[in-house]
Formats: sequence, C-alpha cells, structure tokens
Amino acid sequence: MDVELACERFRQLLTQQQERLHRMERIAPPEEKKTVTIGLIDGDGIGPIILRQAERILRALLAGPIADGTVILRRIEGLTIENRLACGQSVPDDVLRQIRACDVLLKGPTETPKGGTLESANVTLRRELDLFANVRPVRIAQEGIDWVFFRENTEGEYALGSQGIELDGFSVDFKVTSDLGTQRIARAAFEHARQNGKTSVSIVTKANIMKKTDGKFSVLCHAVAEDYPQIEVEDWYVDIMAANLVDPATRSRFQVFLLPNLYGDILTDEAAQLQGGVGTAGSANIGTRYAMFEAIHGTAPRLIAEGKGDYANPTSILRAAAMLLRHIGRQAEASRLDRALDDTHVTQEMTCAQIGASVEAKL
Repeated sequence: MDVELACERFRQLLTQQQERLHRMERIAPPEEKKTVTIGLIDGDGIGPIILRQAERILRALLAGPIADGTVILRRIEGLTIENRLACGQSVPDDVLRQIRACDVLLKGPTETPKGGTLESANVTLRRELDLFANVRPVRIAQEGIDWVFFRENTEGEYALGSQGIELDGFSVDFKVTSDLGTQRIARAAFEHARQNGKTSVSIVTKANIMKKTDGKFSVLCHAVAEDYPQIEVEDWYVDIMAANLVDPATRSRFQVFLLPNLYGDILTDEAAQLQGGVGTAGSANIGTRYAMFEAIHGTAPRLIAEGKGDYANPTSILRAAAMLLRHIGRQAEASRLDRALDDTHVTQEMTCAQIGASVEAKL
C-alpha cells in the first residue's frame, strides 16, 4: 500500500469511529421483560464439552423458571471456526440474528486464526452488541485478595486491531479512546465500588507514553471520580501494576481496577493465574442492552489433539454462569453455584462430566 492509499484508509477509519460514537449516543436502555432468554454458544475446541456441563447446571438451578416460561435456554448454532471461515465473517449474519434475539449469552471459547483479516469473534460481539464493560472478579480468600477488574471492552487497540496499514518496510496499527467510551466504563467501576462498600479504585494506564489515548483515559476517569468523593483514586502505570500483582506484600490492598482494553486483557489473565489459572475464572461482558458471560481461557487445541478434551475443566464457564445468574437477578441460585464450586475438589484425573456431576450434587 502506498502513502496516498494509506491516508485514504486512515480517513475511512476515522469516519467509522465517528459513526460508532453517534450510534453509542443513540443507545436506549432496554425495556423490562417478563421472560429472559439465555443464549448458549458452544464455540470451538473444548467449548462444546464445558458448555454441556454449564447447561446441565443451569437447568438444575432454573428448573422452576424454565418450566413456567420466565427463563428460556436457547441453543445458538454456527459460531464455529469452520463456519466463520466458510462465510468469511467473524460472526456470520445468521448467527448474529440468533444472538440478538437473546438477552444474555453464555459462550464457550472461540478460535481466532493467526494472520489474515478475520477478526476475533469476541471483538466482533463486543462491538456489535456494545458490550463495553469486561468485568472479572478474582478472589484468593487465604491472602485477603478480593479484586474486581473493569476493562473497557470496545475501544483501545482492539477496536481497530484487524484494520492496520502495511506499507513498504513497516506496519501501523491504531488505538482509539473516546470520551463516552471511557466515561461509561469509569462510571461502571465507581458504581460497583460504591454499591459494594469498596474504598479505592486504581486507574491503570501507560499515560506517560501514550499521552493522547491513555492520557485522555486517565483524565476522564478522574472527572467521573469527582462524583464519588468517598472513594480513593490512584493512578498506576501498567508495568508497575503487573509487578504489584505478584508482590505478596502489597497486592491485597487493591480492590477495584479500571483499565483500557489491552492492559485489562493482560492483567486479568495474570490475576487469574494467581487465583489458580485461567481455567478458574469467569468473565462478564456487559452493555446497556445485552450481556455475554464466558470462560476466560482458550479452546485448548492441544488437549483436543491429544484426545483428552473430555478432561477439560469446566470451572471457568461455571463461574461465568454464576455471574450470569446474578446479572438476571437470580442471586440465590448464583450463591448456590458459587458455594458448590468452592466445595468441589477438582483433580486432574476427573473428567469434565464428573466435575459437572460433583458440582450439581452440591447445589
């Protein structure tokens, strides 16, 4: 691509972002509904295996609401790597229509091809459903750790990650930070802190280097913080915070984290590893109209290739299911599931189905 074409491409990207912001401004809150439809998406690799156990648990916990029609579990087909490649779409149009007919989603991991232009299915869903808040709790009771990460989910490097420009001898990618996008994730973090008795929020950026984007993020978060004078606000650089999380002398003092997209992706995986691995943590992606809950690990292709997929650990997606239950107002059922997971001792010798059965028995 020559410079003139690159400049035209950049102009198109800026126009797309302006249009996205106009759409964000027009988003209306959802109408109250008597029926909640939960979409179940298998995904790839171990996804169908672990989701089978999550569906099993949801059906056990929600037997009454399912019977009286106030909760509907709906299978969504077609979000597989084979179908996505065949269609040339990260989320095929017919699959997106099925998804939009639901209220909340429970999703298995999906594969993203390396190279090429096919975007991550998660990135597409976050954008199309405007799931602006990625929320990940991490708890290590014996160390006094009770963290919640609020990661901006629709902007940063990921918004344009598949639309960079290649010129002769070098490549350029882009990062976007908007006022509205930052303000709403900041308010979500501070509201969570206020409602849950938290006293501090840590803003994590690299604003000393990324002065326009991360600098804007920090300034706007501090502006929102003025509405919450009872909550202490701290600024941290992402590299220092990465070190803080592995420092037993300091890490338990942190409570709520507020981060742009890329840093949130990295630090939440680090935090999950401290908790016991990415297979132990669930993840929520929340917007104004829709919400999606998922395991935070990948598709485990090596496990599948070795014929050991049936030994996948479903804990992460079951934690996500508990978060989903809380989101739809089923607090008692969510607490039952969390307690059952806490009381279930998982070993490497257990199959996915055995873990699911053990959790179900403790509900």
